[in-house]
Order: sequence, then C-alpha cells, then structure tokens
Amino acid sequence: MTFSEENYLKSIYTLQKEHPKGVSTNVLSKYLDTKPASATEMIKKLDEKGLVHYQPYQGVILKDSGAVSALKVIRKHRLWETFLANKLDFSWDEIHDVAEQLEHIKSDKLIRELDKFLGYPKHDPHGDPIPDEAGNIAKLEKKRVSQLQPGDTGTCIGVNDTSSSFLQFLDQQNIRLGSVLEIVNIQEFDKSMTVRIDDRELLLSQIATEHIYVRI
Repeated sequence: MTFSEENYLKSIYTLQKEHPKGVSTNVLSKYLDTKPASATEMIKKLDEKGLVHYQPYQGVILKDSGAVSALKVIRKHRLWETFLANKLDFSWDEIHDVAEQLEHIKSDKLIRELDKFLGYPKHDPHGDPIPDEAGNIAKLEKKRVSQLQPGDTGTCIGVNDTSSSFLQFLDQQNIRLGSVLEIVNIQEFDKSMTVRIDDRELLLSQIATEHIYVRI
C-alpha cells in the first residue's frame, strides 16, 4: 500500500465520524487539500482493492479491511507523536508533521517495541486515544467547548485541529491538556466565549471553541 493510499484511508476514517452515511469527494478533497478529481481517482483505486465502498453522489465508507488498515496507520501516528513529545521534547505544533512521515514505516516489531518503550500509552499528546495492536480504540466521552453554556466547566482533553497555527495559538493562551475551562459568558453576536482558566479570563472566538475538546 502506498503512502497516499494510507493517508486516504486514515482521512476517510476520521471524516466518517461526522459523515457516517458516506464521505463525499468534495469533503475528502478539501480535508486533504487536493482536487476532487484526484480524490475520486484514488477512491476508485481503493474500491477496486476492496478497502472502501464507493457510490457516486453518495460518498465513500470504509469496509472492515479498510478500517483495519486505517487504524494501523493511526496507531503508528499517535505513538510517534507521543514519542516525539515525551522523549524528544518536540512541541505540540511540531509533532504532527514529523509523525506524518514516520507513520508509514512498515515494521510491526518496531511499533510493538515503541509501544512497550512508551509504557503502552492510552492517549497521544493531543488527547486522542491510541488504538491497541488489535485495533481496539477506547471510546472517549467529550464535547466541544462551543457546546457548553455559561457556568459549565470542562477539562481540556484534546483538539480536532492539529495545524501549527492553532497549536501555537493554544500555547500562547496557555491552554494545554488538563487545563480546566469555565465558561463565563457567550457573546450573542458572534458566539465568542469568555472563559476562565485558573485565575485569568480570556476571550475565545467561535472558531477556537469549535476545535477544543473537553470532558465535563
């Protein structure tokens, strides 16, 4: 399987959570920053390999074999992110791009030893659960900050935007995994939120609150 095919399977797996009936080529191409025609061509290749089920105008979903392959890539990616952050002191905004390269290493033994070396972590530095060797993945109950109401309190357990610009923004605001956010006020005009962290208050835009996950 090529790197590109693995990236597509991983992306479809991620997008299926919000598009369970099928991921459209437009949604997939936008997510991968590629042309819809290129996405359609790759989807057809994956369909021919028996990894996805594709119907024009209805979208694509993973077959069981495709989900297994996607979870293997996701497992490697999240273990490498954990290694880079915990053992090499890479910052939040650096680890994703490097892990994107390392996730395509084929050695199963290396990944098993990496998992053992790290002490079998359950979550990566962004708060996402790490699949075990069998592909089992722990269900994590979480909400977006944007779903909370004034008076609600949540503990930051992850993000759904791993771009360098967003992670650098969180660092600047001193928002990290484990930070406790209390919703103070919501602006009716633009849905921005005033939140309290420790003894300070800050204003978060709706874009930011859409990308931060908390456990209530």
